[in-house]
Amino acid sequence: MAKLNIVVGSMLGAAEYVADHVASLLEQAGHQTRIHNPARLAEVLGEPEEILLVVTSTHGAGDVPDNLQPFARDLAEQRPALDNLRYGVIALGDSSYDTFCQGGKTLDHLLSECGASRIGERLDIDVTQHEIPEDAAEVWIREWMAMIA
Repeated sequence: MAKLNIVVGSMLGAAEYVADHVASLLEQAGHQTRIHNPARLAEVLGEPEEILLVVTSTHGAGDVPDNLQPFARDLAEQRPALDNLRYGVIALGDSSYDTFCQGGKTLDHLLSECGASRIGERLDIDVTQHEIPEDAAEVWIREWMAMIA
């Protein structure tokens, strides 16, 4: 089974709830998870065979949440070689803004620029359409788990 580092970016708690929920589902399926909130780049990149799952909301004018900004900044400035890293992204946002899910898109882009390989498609959850974002994440994570097996 896989070992996963779950990096959380949240201002109001919704992304934390989603991260906790998907961690529980992953563990029920036999995977090992470790939630990083706040995330530190060196901790997350500790073992090359571990998979990274980013769960983040978007704040302000398309910004990464405050608790995830140091992680994103380190990725952007250090540009570590992540050719062996596999990852997934669950992004939360409000589609009435033109910066819909930009926090997740930003992390997805940074990881890809560093050579990491995304597993499957990024999940963009519109909180105006999903009163309980954990429900949308649950459908996605079950399909995503099949890709990491």
